[in-house]
Amino acid sequence: MGRSVQDSALSGVSRRTVLKAGAAAAAFVTVPVAAPSILRAQTPAVKIGILQPVTGALAHDGDLGRLGAEMAINEINAAGGIKALGGAKIEMVFGDARSTPEAGTQEVERMQAEGVCAIVGGFASPICLAASQAAARYDLPYLVDVGVSDQIMARGLTNTFRFSPGFGKVTQVALDNLTKINELAGKPAKTVVLVHEDGLFGSGLAKLLQAELPKRGFEILETIAHPTPARDMSNVALRIRSLNPDLVIPSNYYGEFVLLARTMQQQRIKPKGVYAVLGGAASNGRFVKEFPQAAQNVIDCNHWHDPKNPKALALRKAVEAQGKSFAYNVPLNYSNLLLLADAIERAGSADRKTIIEALNSSTFAGHIMPYGATKFVNGQNEGATPINTQIQGEDIKVIFPETFAESKANYPAA
Repeated sequence: MGRSVQDSALSGVSRRTVLKAGAAAAAFVTVPVAAPSILRAQTPAVKIGILQPVTGALAHDGDLGRLGAEMAINEINAAGGIKALGGAKIEMVFGDARSTPEAGTQEVERMQAEGVCAIVGGFASPICLAASQAAARYDLPYLVDVGVSDQIMARGLTNTFRFSPGFGKVTQVALDNLTKINELAGKPAKTVVLVHEDGLFGSGLAKLLQAELPKRGFEILETIAHPTPARDMSNVALRIRSLNPDLVIPSNYYGEFVLLARTMQQQRIKPKGVYAVLGGAASNGRFVKEFPQAAQNVIDCNHWHDPKNPKALALRKAVEAQGKSFAYNVPLNYSNLLLLADAIERAGSADRKTIIEALNSSTFAGHIMPYGATKFVNGQNEGATPINTQIQGEDIKVIFPETFAESKANYPAA
């Protein structure tokens, strides 16, 4: 019987690291987010807006993003709050983006009225694009948690920061690693079908892949777009079957990724590899748990935590102790909240312009992502990079780069 996803995170890690992770995990689950009624009797709270889509098509991802933010707030408050502000606690002002840019913008306006000093989140690129633009009208710092469209950072908004990589960087790393994996296996893959959601994220990524894959010696047989949400992938799967590519490269959100993988399994479509780029389910424990056969051997180039970081292991353990499946949304939002708290601490103020200045000069290293040194250039963290994971048995394992790898790639798929 295969090991659990949690067990995989512990493989290749020293016993001391595991013990540290176990001890640290308690901190994430024992301290509730402080209630405003309690905070009023103490030093005035620092209000931070948390924007996530917890209803609608993106609700699963939004719930995980909110959880990551809450766990970071718990940790910060339990450790004494913002010490430079006399131990001020962080108060979360939550907004449901309802899976649409319009709702996200409405929530930014409400948060502005409630006096938040910054906003973290958004998840989807269209929501992040609209919400950060709305926040810019008030010089309100906006930290993008996931949104990968490079349009978000190309507008020159001085209030907008992205700690994680955009799809330009992700595509470059994804293609470099795909080339290495294919070469090590004797170059079994030569042809590709791209499948992408037809929004800002998927369409932009597909355009990059169409330009870059031929340079790496891959022939693109067809590019297939689909809407979000999508209710049926039968026609997409039939088209893939007729084209018979060596590789299928999907770029979509959780529901559509799962639907495509299950439909391909049901129709017994077995390419030499499914190589996701920012796959919505490919690095998600829920997918592995609920549809293990459809998930097998899927490779993803995506956001992921450092699997050898004790704090990352502790966070994952605490999430799974709540009966939730772990995914990248949790460590990204957790790390963004710690980044923001560090900026407020160094600024010694909850003033928005002062926080923006502190973020611009940040070298924050207290996160749990597999990144290089933090350095913001025009709002983008230049140290951010994705890594490759693969679903092997009941585990999600890191396979690239070697510095963080827990296992070798199973490719071509057996």
